[in-house]
Amino acid sequence: MAGPIVVPPPPPPGGPQATQKTSDVIGNLRPTKLFKLSAPTTYATSLSFDDSGEFLLAACSDESLQLYNAKEGRALKTLFSKKYGAHLARFTHHSQSIIYASTKTDDTIRYLSTHDNQFLRYFKGHTAPVTALALCPASDTFISGSLDNTVRLWSLSSPSPQGKLNLATPTLATYDPSATVIAIASPSTSSILLYDLRNYDKPPFATFDLRALDSLPAIMASPLAAGAGAPRDWTKLEFSNDGKSLIVGTNNTLGHLLLDAFNGELKALLVRPPQYLPLNASSLRATPWPASSSAVGTAAGQGDVCFSADGRYIIGGSGGDRDAVVWDVQGQVDEETKTLAPLCGLPCKSRVGVVEWNPRYNMIATADREVVFWLPEDGVGMRPP
Repeated sequence: MAGPIVVPPPPPPGGPQATQKTSDVIGNLRPTKLFKLSAPTTYATSLSFDDSGEFLLAACSDESLQLYNAKEGRALKTLFSKKYGAHLARFTHHSQSIIYASTKTDDTIRYLSTHDNQFLRYFKGHTAPVTALALCPASDTFISGSLDNTVRLWSLSSPSPQGKLNLATPTLATYDPSATVIAIASPSTSSILLYDLRNYDKPPFATFDLRALDSLPAIMASPLAAGAGAPRDWTKLEFSNDGKSLIVGTNNTLGHLLLDAFNGELKALLVRPPQYLPLNASSLRATPWPASSSAVGTAAGQGDVCFSADGRYIIGGSGGDRDAVVWDVQGQVDEETKTLAPLCGLPCKSRVGVVEWNPRYNMIATADREVVFWLPEDGVGMRPP
């Protein structure tokens, strides 16, 4: 005789929903929870959801690590790293262990258990600040980029790097969704290098030279580009989940660069709403470390832009002191200027300095001087950017 049918409990009222299509809710996302940080001068510098989408981790400029329950909308605990500082904190594939970069004492990457606040391992080797930290989607390995002009490949099970690449300013690095390719961005050379992860000791199988953007008169003649120069102040490098697109987040008035992940061609310039332009350089986040590039912001960051889980939308900061905006990758691109205007705006009283999309639920988290959870709200409608 068959046993009784077990019906899973419903999600908490007002909690994140995983069953709605992103296109049905993208314009209805609204702030639902706001968590203040330790002081008005404290910034969240990075955000990371765990694989289950249940927990969120924020690294902060006060040398703390903030842990939240995203499903229940509450703060869980604060872990301090006063001796070493903390930035680019990432969950491993285990929701109770994280890795993060040091911001002082040395440039070691630290592997920490959030359960008992004990270090599990130290990854030593970098001789300058770490500016990129990405976990492999398919294994317990990760890559790191640094201002020491190296990219290192690590395993969580060993304190020694598995490999090293010597490159010029490899300040951004990430994996593709299939975990077979790593992309490395070099702002000083305006290039993106693609390596076969199985043959990372060989030359890159593709190099995208973005200096060609300098010679596109139609783009550079755009009013949005007046006085902006070339978009080399890069803050984020991320593949879409379908592996077809690659976004280069920038602090440039031009906006963000959406590239074809196979050939490096420019799909679109994601322009910010005109009312926030030109950008106020004094309030921009660093790229991704205060000492790197020409950024003059007061806190580090990991880029104010990210893909939605379905890869169709890109969510980012408005460039002002409030609100977020959404771009539709399938939207109409201006043929002459290659610009793509925002689809809609997402109102918020807080500035969006960093943003992360929940991998399991229709939910985003943004942060600046506070951490904000966003959920779809019925009946609000889509708002112009």
